[in-house]
Amino acid sequence: MSHLTMIKLLNYLPSKLQSTSYTDSLRNLMMTAVLGASVALSGCSLFSVYKIDLPQGTPITQDQAQKLQVGMNKNQVLYILGSPAIKDTLEPNRWDYVYDYQAGTEGTRKGIADVKDASQHLIVYFDANGLVNRIEGMETLPVE
Repeated sequence: MSHLTMIKLLNYLPSKLQSTSYTDSLRNLMMTAVLGASVALSGCSLFSVYKIDLPQGTPITQDQAQKLQVGMNKNQVLYILGSPAIKDTLEPNRWDYVYDYQAGTEGTRKGIADVKDASQHLIVYFDANGLVNRIEGMETLPVE
């Protein structure tokens, strides 16, 4: 039905219904209903944006880190822990394993807590021969 046809139909309405106050109040009612419905639906989690989980770094537990021993070489450390998050070119005998996690939609549903500000930070120091001589930060890792 075109808008011209609708205008013609409005001309056939009784004079009481053709008043501008009636059409204005009807328009206001419709606008309020549409606005209310859009606000109500925007608050529903069903229509929210899906957010991905953001793991950054290597998640390491204390059990894994306790397998490290002073005197191991770099290849053995790589085998146990994987690649470090930071290999500093200015300090090549230090490897940093940092882990951060921001829960998205799926992590929030499962109740997984965020890990922020590098609170899980393991540092492995090597000597000039490439052997582990010190390990720091084991207390920051989760126990599993």
